[in-house]
Amino acid sequence: METVEVTLLYFDDCPNWLVANERLDALRSEFPEMSITCHIVDTPAEAERARFRGSPSILVDGIDAFADEDDPVGLSCRVYQTPDGPAGAPTIDQLRQALRHR
Repeated sequence: METVEVTLLYFDDCPNWLVANERLDALRSEFPEMSITCHIVDTPAEAERARFRGSPSILVDGIDAFADEDDPVGLSCRVYQTPDGPAGAPTIDQLRQALRHR
């Protein structure tokens, strides 16, 4: 089974990265091949280099699973469109879909 590398990018003052991390942890039993790394992005230069589209950002095998090409890059909070409306983190089902379609 091939490892799925998940990187959770965030900045320190963002409360939503903890929600995203908890949801990813909840999926570990379904995706035992998943490896999760958390990485703080704390400068505008690093945000630009990492193509950071806001906190939290979730990369699956190096690709932002929820970004559009024209999404802005920078140190900001990220909003996800969920079935229940805008939220600070994707739902468990949205994360599951992203992991399945990597």
